[in-house]
Amino acid sequence: MTTTTGDRLVEFDDVVARYEPVIGLETHVELGTASKMFCGCATTFGAEPNTQTCPVCLGMPGSLPVANAAAIEATIRIGLALGCRIASWCRFARKNYFYPDIPKGFQTSQYDEPLCTAGHLDVEVDGETYRVEIERVHLEEDTGKNLHVGGATGRIHGADHSLVDFNRAGIPLVEIVTRPVPGVGAKAPEVARAYVAELRDIVQALGVSDVRMEQGSLRCDVNTSLAPAGSLEWGTRTETKNVNSLRSVERAVRFEMRRQAAVLDDGGRVLQETRHFHEDTGSTSPGRSKEEATDYRYFPEPDLVPIAPDAEWVEKLRADLPELPAARRARLQQEWGLPPTEMTWLVNAGALGLVEDTVAAGASPAEARKWWLGELARRANDAGVELTGLAVTPAQVAELTRLVADGTINDKLARQALDGVLAGEGSPAQVVQARGLAVMGESDELVAAVDAAIAGAPDVVAKVQAGKVQALGALVGAVMKTTRGKADAATVKRMLEERIVVS
Repeated sequence: MTTTTGDRLVEFDDVVARYEPVIGLETHVELGTASKMFCGCATTFGAEPNTQTCPVCLGMPGSLPVANAAAIEATIRIGLALGCRIASWCRFARKNYFYPDIPKGFQTSQYDEPLCTAGHLDVEVDGETYRVEIERVHLEEDTGKNLHVGGATGRIHGADHSLVDFNRAGIPLVEIVTRPVPGVGAKAPEVARAYVAELRDIVQALGVSDVRMEQGSLRCDVNTSLAPAGSLEWGTRTETKNVNSLRSVERAVRFEMRRQAAVLDDGGRVLQETRHFHEDTGSTSPGRSKEEATDYRYFPEPDLVPIAPDAEWVEKLRADLPELPAARRARLQQEWGLPPTEMTWLVNAGALGLVEDTVAAGASPAEARKWWLGELARRANDAGVELTGLAVTPAQVAELTRLVADGTINDKLARQALDGVLAGEGSPAQVVQARGLAVMGESDELVAAVDAAIAGAPDVVAKVQAGKVQALGALVGAVMKTTRGKADAATVKRMLEERIVVS
């Protein structure tokens, strides 16, 4: 019986018409503690390889671990934010396996006694809410990092040799595991992405990790399966490992749905296996088989005492939780009087925090949204960066809106001022002054420009005098062109009306 279809894929609409997808996500969050999980080594990202290690995180004989209290607290806060039950007693276990990036020969993790269980996270996609049940939130240590040198893919196959950096080994790692999520249908890719995005925002709001997917502090394993529509049983799942962007989470689910449908359509059998995601093509390829359960020989970690969080302490942590993203969005939507669709646009554009900070700096919500979702979004798109990557701050955008509001500049001149801000020429006010962008008052220069426009278009003047007042627009445009957009259009219109006698 065939088990693969090569590169053949089924059209996505055909997949969801005949199959029911089930997704599940395992998300790993590196905590932003100053030291590692069981030793005092630093956790600075990007340090020289193997400079942040010690006998404990290298698993040297005779070394003894001590649990990081800050990491335990951070994990409990994540669990509380996800509505989990917090264990009154739990312990660490040894997960035994032998890879080069595990210097001890085992990973200190949690097995059947996790710190947090039975939570949930609601996510919204196209106006519909989907509940993702959380199976467990547990604490463990991260592994080292393998670097495969030579070859075209950066993977071990085809490499000349491999190096291991143990700086990451032992960094506190929280794993958040969902239960299978059925009933998502055609929205499965979007629900997966929305879940990881919302989880990222929650962890960021808690301040326990920088959740930078490009640096690996947030990593996601995506499980996908298909079953014939109406089937009472779920299909065989694949696990796409270490997907490192929100867009890639969505693409990985979509690709696996199309690939698995092709296998099933051909009478094949989907293999239970890990798969690698390829950013350049949006495709996955086989990793290792998981057809048989791996025996990790878990047993309680003998060198660490159990964790028994005090109930009063847990309740204090619950009371001290910050405003979570969903509550924040609801509050801002009400304060700003936004329809749900516009709030969705702000969130999807990554502009919500920027708009909020711009409003806090003195701009109106409408003006802040106009600039971030309009001119600034266009510039970010042209530059191929996120909005946060632009060299302009919310305070500077608020200053720009004030200059427009008080008549110092108009929108066209504001865009020129923005050019200077982005070029590093200073604040909006400094750029306006240095570039001479201020709106022209009723000066001799403006009077001359108005008179020249009248003299240069006698036919337009005749139309205005005949009662076709809308023809003034052409004269206003001529003055604005002469003054390079520095005149105030309303002032120009008034001056023209005063000079042209309407019959």
